[in-house]
This record gives sequence, structure tokens and C-alpha cells, in this order.
Amino acid sequence: MMKNWVDPEAKAEAERYDNPIPSRTLILEIIEQKQEALSHADLVELLEIADQKSIDALSHRLSAMVRDGQLMKDGFKYQLMADQPTLDATVYINSKGLGVASLDGKKDEFLLPERELRQVFHGDRVKVQQTSVDRKGKAWGYITEVTQRRVKQLIGKVAEFEGEYFIQPANPNAHQPITLEKELIEHAKAKLGDALRVEIDDYPTRDEFATGHVIQSMADKADTEIIIPQTILEYGLPYEFPEEVVKEAESFKEPTAKDHAGRIDLRDLPLVTIDGEDARDFDDAVYAEKRPGGGYRVVVAIADVSHYVRSGKPLDDEAQERGTSVYFPHYVLPMLPEALSNGLCSLNPRVDRLCMVCDLNLSRAGKVTKFEFYPSVMHSKARLTYTQVAQYFDGDSTAVPEDRNVRKSLNTLYQLYETLKGLRADRHAMEFETVETYMTFDELGGIKEILPRSRNVAHKLIEECMLLANVAAAEYCLKHDIPMLYRVHEAPEFSRIQKVRDFVKLLGLKFPEQPTQADYQAVIEATKDRIDAPSIHAVLLRSMMQAFYGAKNVGHYGLAYEAYTHFTSPIRRYPDLLLHRAIKAHLTQKPSPLSGAALDDAGEHFSATERRADEASRSVTSWLKCHYMQQHLGEEFVGVISATAEFGLFVTLKDLYVDGMVHVSQLGDDYFVFDQASQNLVGQNRGQTFGLGDEVKIKVAGVNLEERKIDFELLQQLSHAGRVIRSRAPRVAKPTAKEEVFSDRPAKVKSESDDAKVSEDGERPIRKKKAKGKPSSYSKKPSKNTATKLETKAKDKVKKKAKAKKKKSNAKAKDE
Repeated sequence: MMKNWVDPEAKAEAERYDNPIPSRTLILEIIEQKQEALSHADLVELLEIADQKSIDALSHRLSAMVRDGQLMKDGFKYQLMADQPTLDATVYINSKGLGVASLDGKKDEFLLPERELRQVFHGDRVKVQQTSVDRKGKAWGYITEVTQRRVKQLIGKVAEFEGEYFIQPANPNAHQPITLEKELIEHAKAKLGDALRVEIDDYPTRDEFATGHVIQSMADKADTEIIIPQTILEYGLPYEFPEEVVKEAESFKEPTAKDHAGRIDLRDLPLVTIDGEDARDFDDAVYAEKRPGGGYRVVVAIADVSHYVRSGKPLDDEAQERGTSVYFPHYVLPMLPEALSNGLCSLNPRVDRLCMVCDLNLSRAGKVTKFEFYPSVMHSKARLTYTQVAQYFDGDSTAVPEDRNVRKSLNTLYQLYETLKGLRADRHAMEFETVETYMTFDELGGIKEILPRSRNVAHKLIEECMLLANVAAAEYCLKHDIPMLYRVHEAPEFSRIQKVRDFVKLLGLKFPEQPTQADYQAVIEATKDRIDAPSIHAVLLRSMMQAFYGAKNVGHYGLAYEAYTHFTSPIRRYPDLLLHRAIKAHLTQKPSPLSGAALDDAGEHFSATERRADEASRSVTSWLKCHYMQQHLGEEFVGVISATAEFGLFVTLKDLYVDGMVHVSQLGDDYFVFDQASQNLVGQNRGQTFGLGDEVKIKVAGVNLEERKIDFELLQQLSHAGRVIRSRAPRVAKPTAKEEVFSDRPAKVKSESDDAKVSEDGERPIRKKKAKGKPSSYSKKPSKNTATKLETKAKDKVKKKAKAKKKKSNAKAKDE
């Protein structure tokens, strides 16, 4: 063995193993000298390894080198990781604990094995390299550096294992227990199961847990009071404004004549704000008039946030970090301090306010013929609500103030809306049939009711005005070559289109291989009156790409615009604020404040902050719905099948607007196969078929708060394809174990997550507690399961140690 090679680590290898194999150093030297990727067989031949034990040991060593970021495996070949590019990425971890590194500026992502996830929290920024590609063609990554920590504090429950205390966080950071000294637990007077807010002192590594100290006991608070602050911390959302930021925001005074200088005075114009009843900040005001000779003039005035939030100041730094306001049920985490968001940057009635204006001229047919942007000062004549304006349009003249000019403007806006509505249909902007809901809450923050939200004509009118301003801003920047962030929505990918095609064909409708917006809208129109319209439209909606912010304009597919941006909400979205600055710079003939690579980076950052905010908001909403459904365990409801999958049915309850799942194993004593094209689950023996829009009667069987899942038990299928089913309810197979109730894995089809778990190489190395006290193995790491698993792992560890004492490990030893 190794006749032609000198192993620099030969002595060390001989000391470690009875039958030494080539060291990592030698393997790296050989691949580097050969300047090509080598397979396991190539290395066996080059190193002249003959015995099977050594051949197997080399295989283990190569896998360990991939795991440790020394080698990259592509198919059967190994190459140096040093040759692989190091990429910036953001870590995202789902409810099952599976993590990915989402690459900046690309749609690609690397799966992260459990060993890599040990050192990171959800939302952390990292540098990664690709280590391998699994049999499904998915790339796996290795974290070379954690560049930014999103999570500073956490709220979790006190737990204990073998005398050691820790805080167990919730998803998405359930894999990261925070160890605490016993003295800290005692000082906080905390008991097992109490909720504590802790700050992280030392971040975790691959081998050690994080450590922290107690900030606050939350044992006296209800779960519904804890969930929002807990989620804010779990997602690393900035939640407290630094003192210097608050001081800067509060230092501004009401606008004076000096502030009015260089602005067009619109204070006599009957501009009004139209928002929801519960709105606290008003960042847009509207006015319309008929032009002599026909056509319309529309003025959209937006709060001039850029006048107060200046580049390089603490207020601006904080707003950039936040990127967006975050809207939770009955709570808002604002992008700007209240002194601005509800004060000087809110277009409150009967006070002077600074604004940026998009002033448009439109033809009688609703086509924009001219527009201009300018800074202005305005004086809102009324704070109106959507409900008031809709009632006024319905004939209730008392619904709005008795101001002749305000009413005249509203009447003109309504006439214009009727015209714009037709243009929207002409350009085939997509309007999906979906049901929006809102919640009412009790004094402890729990849900009282979930109710459907209707969009009236006032909502749609304001939406059309905002679309006009946003499109005009995009066209203005294109025309004058102003660097800015566009709101980009790309056409669907081919694989997504193919699924929609197959489904739509079965509805008897045409759908081409390269569909336009008109093709999508044709399906929407053809199906909008069907009882299963929301489910059909959900299939179409799922084929859409996610919108993002980018410096390069590629249009907005969903809205059917060649160019689109965000101009109308600078109080709550930083990209809008950037756009205001860019337009102002152009108007004063100054260079653009942001361009080139810096603008690209800004697009990625604000796309990420938007995604983070949406995920946090959804997580809270899902948790609250699960908490609400605990009150209805065992109760029966009628629901509609909203989605299907190989592992079961997703059902939306008609009365409560809550989604849950009926697992495929609960559908009856038949073998059900998922038909991708029709989106049906079909029983192979009895032919019972479940499809989108079918009505079913269910019982609430279980709720899993931690995983945000609700399980239903099927009692009876009431309809299929619009036809009533009068047969008896199918026999339902009862679950044989508690975990089966909460499982969302297919009964007869292996899930993707299973493949991800088995594809990790090597055993778990030891991970120690960072603080004082005895080291604890990583197998002691607390999980969402109980101590039973942990005890089993501890016993396994003792057995392994005993076995190791008997004989020194050779080929099968884990190569650390």
C-alpha cells in the first residue's frame, strides 16, 4: 500500500489505527497533484490498497472529508473544496427542522445537513460551499462562516436533562437549545415548563451548545400573549428602536414655511385619505377632477418620508435594517418610530403635511397621457374609511362629510374607476377568487372569531389609484434612466406551467405551453362561477413565481405591466423610500443616491426582509388558528377540499375558515393513489375519488401547536365534482399510535424529508456545553420529543464506549 506516495501524517495515523490508511493530508495532495476529480476506485488504485477493510475505511474517510468541507463530491468523483466558490446565503429552517442556505442573487439553494444547522439560527447570514449532489439532484452545502447573527434573544420553556438546564425554543429554532446555569434558573425563580426570555451570550458551534442568561420571566403570561414577542425574537426581527433613533424621530417639528420652500402648494386641493377603520397611519391621499375638453386629472399624494429620514443617520440605518413594517394579527412592528409613522409622515386630516406627488392626466378612455412628479405640501380635508366611501357610492349621502369639493372628487374617482376596471380586464391582469379573512380577539389575545373580509368598490378604487402612481414611477425612471428598484414578477417556470396545463386540460379548457396573462385570465373567467373556483384558482396561484425587488426591470407578470415599482408606501416599505430619494435627486439634478452593485445588494436585502416579515406573520396567524381550534377538538364541521397531495387532503372549514389535513391513512380501507394531472386522490379498489372543491364532513382530531398543524378525521364525503354523494360514510382506519394523528408523511409514499435525512454522511460527533460543568454529548441535545429518545441515545453511547475499549477501531472507526 502507498508504494508511490509518502504520507506526511503516517506516524500519526499509525498511532491512531492498528492498520493505518492514507491520511486526509495525503488524499488532498494526490487530488491536487492530479489536477482532476478522482473517484474512490481511482484512489484505491493509485494508493495500491488491497485489503477490503482499508478500502471501506477509505470510503468512510472520504465521506467525512466531504462532511467537513475538505472535499466536494460530484457523482462518484471527489475534488478539492478549495476549488469551489464561496457564496453568500441566508439560512431558512422549516417546521420539520430541515434547513437550506438560500443563495443571494440566485434561485438556487443548498440543503444543510444537521451538523451544519447546529451552528446557525433561522435567518442567519452565512458563507457556504457546495459539498455534494444527492441522487435526487439536490445540492448540499457546508457553512464556512456565519457572517451575521439575526437572533439575539429567544423565548422558550425551561427544560432539564440529567441535572443540566436549558431553554427549549419553538420552531424554526427548535434545534437550538440555550443552556443555562442552574443558579440563573434559581435566581429567576423559574420552574420546569415556565417561559423565559433569554439573551444569547455564546453562539453555538458544530460541537457546542449556545449559552445565555435570563432577561425576563414570562411565566405569568398566557401563551397567546407570548406568541408575538416569541416570534419576533425567533425570526430576528428588530423590535426596539434604539434611543438615538427615537430622539432623532422626535426632534422634528411641524412643517414650517422653510419646509414649504421649493414645494408646490396643494393645500387648497380637496385631497382625502381612504383607509380601513383600524388604520393608524395614512401614507396616501387622492383627488380627481374632470379636465376641460374631457379626460381626468388624478393627484396621488404620498407622505414625504425622505424629508425626515436622511441617508447616513441612525433613523435611516434602523429603517434599512427593518426593511418593512411587520403586520401581525392585532399588532404592528413599524419600520419607523411612532413620532413619524403616526405623526409627521401620516397624512392626518386638517394639518399641513409634506408629500411627494404623482400628478396624472388621463384620457376619457382611462389611458395615461401625461404625468409628473414633484414635492408638495398638502392639507387633507378628511380621513375617510373604505366602508364610508362604499356606502356613499351606494347612495348614502350622509356617509361622508358635507364638503362639496370632497364629494365632487369622490364622484369623479368613481367614474374613473369604472373606466380603469375595464382597462384592467383588457390587459388581462389576474384576479383570483380567494377568500380573505380577519380575526377578532379577546382580552388575552386569543381569537374570538374568524370572519371573511370583503373588498368593496372603495378598496378597488384606491388600488387602481396606487397602481397608476406605481406604474408612472417605473416609466418615469425608465425614461430618465434613474437607477431604482423595480418590483419584479417573472413568468412561471416551465415545470409549473406543465402542472397547470395537465390540470386545466381535464377541465376542458385550453392552456398553451407558453401562457400569457390572457390565458390565465381566461381560465379564471371560465371557472369563477364554479363551486370549486377557489380551489381551482389556488392551483393557478401556486404556479406563480414569488415577486421580489431588483435593479433590472423584467416587468410584472401577474399585474400585466411592462414595468412596475413601489412608490406609494414609504412609511412601511423601505424600497418606496429609496424611490422617492431617486426621483428627488433627478428633479434637483443630483446624482442618484444608490446605483450599481449597491442597488443590487439593496434589492436582495429588501426582498429578504419582506420574506422574513411574511413568514413571521404567517407563523403567528397559523399558531393562533391552532390555539383557537383546540377549543373545538372533537367537534364536527363541513369543509371544502382546498388542496390534495399524495399524503392526504387539505380541507378549509366553511364556518371557521381554518385549514387542516386529513391524512391518506384516514380515508378508509382502500389504497389511494394521487393523480397529479387531475389533483385527485383515487381509491384503487372501490373507486372513491376525492378532488378539489369536494365537500366533506370532518371531526377535529388533533392540534399540534408546535408544528402549526391541525388534523381532521373524515366522517363523510358529501359531494364530488359538484354532485351530492348519498352513500354512507367510508369506513375510516383508526390511528394505531398518537404520532400517526399528527404525521403528515405519506402512508405509502416516502416523503422528500426522509430522503434528506438519510443522505447525511457519518455519525454525530460530540457536541459539548460551552459553559462550566460537565461536557454533554450532542446526543443529549433536547428536541421536540421527550427525554425517552435522549435516554436511548445515552445508553447507545455507553455501549459504543465499551465496544471501543475491547478493540481499537480500524476501518469502521469514525474518522474525525
